[in-house]
Amino acid sequence: MNLTNLDLNLLVPLDMLLREKSVTRAAARLGLSQPALSSSLARLRRHFGDQLLVRKGNAYELTPLAAQLRPRAEAALTGVRQAFSRHPGFDPATSDREFRILGSDYVMAVLGGAVGAILDERAPGMRLRFEPASPPVVDQAPESLRGADAVLLPHGFLHGAPHVDLFSDTWCCVVATANEQVGDALTMDDLRKLPWVFTYLSATAFTTVARQLQALGIEPRVTAVVESFLALPHLVAGTDRIGLIQGHLAARLSGLDGVRVLPCPFEPVPLVEALWWHPAHDDDPEHRWMREVFSEAGRALPSAAPRPATRR
Repeated sequence: MNLTNLDLNLLVPLDMLLREKSVTRAAARLGLSQPALSSSLARLRRHFGDQLLVRKGNAYELTPLAAQLRPRAEAALTGVRQAFSRHPGFDPATSDREFRILGSDYVMAVLGGAVGAILDERAPGMRLRFEPASPPVVDQAPESLRGADAVLLPHGFLHGAPHVDLFSDTWCCVVATANEQVGDALTMDDLRKLPWVFTYLSATAFTTVARQLQALGIEPRVTAVVESFLALPHLVAGTDRIGLIQGHLAARLSGLDGVRVLPCPFEPVPLVEALWWHPAHDDDPEHRWMREVFSEAGRALPSAAPRPATRR
C-alpha cells in the first residue's frame, strides 16, 4: 500500500468508532460534531469497502471485518503515540500523555486512588484511562498488550511478557450478616452445602482460589456469576450465598451493611498482582516512569489480612 495516499488522520476516528460502536458517543469522546465524524465514517467505509458499523435494532454492531480491525487500530494508534511522545528530556511535570490501563475493578479500587494522587502531585498533565480487563482481553493477551499501555492482572494468566509485581493479597470469604447457617467461623462443610456467587466462571476466566476449591474436593454450587469484585458483596447480602473477595478489598467493606468477612477455612493460595506491558514499551522513558508510579503505589499498601468475624 502506498502510504502517501493514505489519510492517517482517519486512524483516530476509526479507533474510536470501533470502540464505541456509535457515531454519537465517538464524536463526544473526540470532541467533534456528529456530521464531521459521519463524514469520516463514510470515507472509512469507502476505503475498506465495508460498512464497518451495521444497525441491529436500536444499536450498531461491528461487521466481521471491523471486529478484526479493532485490535489492529488500537495497536497502530498506540505505536503512533509512542513514536511521537518520546522526548529525550522527558519531564513528568510537563507531560500530557494519557495511559490506557486495563484491569479489574478490584485492582483499580485498591491502587487507582494512590496512583492518581502521585500523578496529581508530580505529573498533573498526565491522564490515566482505566478500562475493564474483560475475559476477551485476557484470552487475547498478546493483542491486548499491543493495544494498551499496560494490563493489571495477577500471575497465572499472562506468561512471557515483561511485568513488575505490585503487591500481594490474600482471600477472604463474604457471607450475609443475616445468614444464620454460618456461625462465627466457616467450615469446609459450609463451603460444600451453601450456594455461591463467583466472579467469573469459564474455562479461561476464573480466580485461582476458585480452582483451589476444586483441588480440595469441593464443587461449589454456583447460583450467581458476576464479572465484578465490587458488585459481589451486594449479591451476597440478604442471601445464603458465600463469596470470595480479596483482603485489600474486604478492608474497604466497613461501610457496607448486610455482609461480614470471615477467614477461609483453608489456606488460600496467595494472589500476586502485577503490571504487564508489551516489550515495545521497555525503553519508553514515560512508560518506565509510569511503571514506577504503580510500583510505588503498590509498595505503599498495608499488608492485607482477613478482617475478624463481625456481625452487623
